[in-house]
Amino acid sequence: MAKITAVIDIGSNSARMAVFKKTSHFGFVLLKEIKSKVRISEGAYESSGNLQPNAINRAINALKEFKLIAESLKARKILAVATSAVRDAPNKQEFLNLVKKETGLQIKVIDGEKEAFFGAVAASNLLPQKNGITIDIGGGSTEFALIKNKKIIDKISLKLGTVRLKELFFDKNNIEGAKKYIQEELSKLPDNFKNSTILGIGGTIRALSKVIMEKNKYPIDILHGFTYKIEKEEKFINEVIKSDYKNLKNLGFKEDRWDVIREGSLILKEALNHIKATKIVTSGVGVREGVFLADMLRNSNYMFPSNFNPSVRSIEDIYQIDKKISVYESNLALKLFDILKPIHNLDEKYKTHLKYAIKLSSAGNYIDFYSNHKHTNYILLNALHYGFTHEDRLLISKIIRYHRKKRIKKEYIQRYKEIAPNKDVLENLCKIFFITKTLNSNLSNPKLELSLENRQLIIKGENLYLAKENMNKKECKVIIE
Repeated sequence: MAKITAVIDIGSNSARMAVFKKTSHFGFVLLKEIKSKVRISEGAYESSGNLQPNAINRAINALKEFKLIAESLKARKILAVATSAVRDAPNKQEFLNLVKKETGLQIKVIDGEKEAFFGAVAASNLLPQKNGITIDIGGGSTEFALIKNKKIIDKISLKLGTVRLKELFFDKNNIEGAKKYIQEELSKLPDNFKNSTILGIGGTIRALSKVIMEKNKYPIDILHGFTYKIEKEEKFINEVIKSDYKNLKNLGFKEDRWDVIREGSLILKEALNHIKATKIVTSGVGVREGVFLADMLRNSNYMFPSNFNPSVRSIEDIYQIDKKISVYESNLALKLFDILKPIHNLDEKYKTHLKYAIKLSSAGNYIDFYSNHKHTNYILLNALHYGFTHEDRLLISKIIRYHRKKRIKKEYIQRYKEIAPNKDVLENLCKIFFITKTLNSNLSNPKLELSLENRQLIIKGENLYLAKENMNKKECKVIIE
């Protein structure tokens, strides 16, 4: 597979391009993302589905720009797909021929199930949830996929799109007609499409989530993986549906979403009721990432190997983390976790957070050795993008940030109370992290014992130095508070 790959997705509302760079066999990073609101479907739904000349010209101009950018980034492969508006157009071949002539790009028109498949490949590999139903609300169609234990069980595409509804119903102020049309389409979903968790893909759900994060003063500015309960935001979604453009602006939506956010919100509301969902997990990935991953993982059943995380691998690759040291320290930290469990009584699930904090703790060295903990904190909070919940990312990064502190500041607890664990959990993990880092001077495999009677951790080995006064001793004792 090419080291740098560009993926272009021509949707009914927007054309987008993402450029990915492989850092190792399965590790990758996003180099560039660009969007152009070409509205290829404009006027099509009232013209028997035919793509209109102005929309075609906008699309071709955008594709020319995309190709120039991809080439400037040295992309060796450009994968281009077109979805609902193009596949439904009677004059699609005319459009495809013109694109080939003007840009040299070979556009692959994918059917609805393939579009649902690509979205599901992205969500199942790059979101932490193992189960759920993906909903990808586009301009001309909405795709659904049922995921169980990370496997794609079923998929379907319905003719529900924001631009489609806008032209057929909303522009004629026929909201009830739109609602009835949506419900008729949703009745085509198989009976097994019932789940408490929705994995939300596409511009409508991302736009809603951004505004919900802002109005609730969510503590971290990360969209991918943002989760909220539907009952808490149901009133807000209803307000969006009933809003005019002025109120949409007041609610916080960007201007490029005003003309289709009401339609998308109505589709979402009706789909949530039909599926009986209780929460939405926002996906920052979709068809483009799915096309890229399907190409990269085509010989692996479209799944990463078990216990593999692409974000962890890319951090290891980019920051040249010494795997010998990271494995040694991780094993030592987990051994300390088990030994100290009678004192800290931490849930076993926190072993994972401790392991990744230790494993990736040297990433910030490449920025500044002396403030490594601050820089690594930022890197991990923002770069552990795939396969981790926001709670996971926060805890892993803050173990590193605060491991030198005896007590966690109240400001931290107040700021992150919505997604942070109990303060004692973080403090105990920080202690284990600190002891692990202090012990690792020469990979000497120290022997560890715990005295519960006086809460002492007894460490035996050659040339131990937990403190200056313990230099060159073969045994030291640490009081566990």
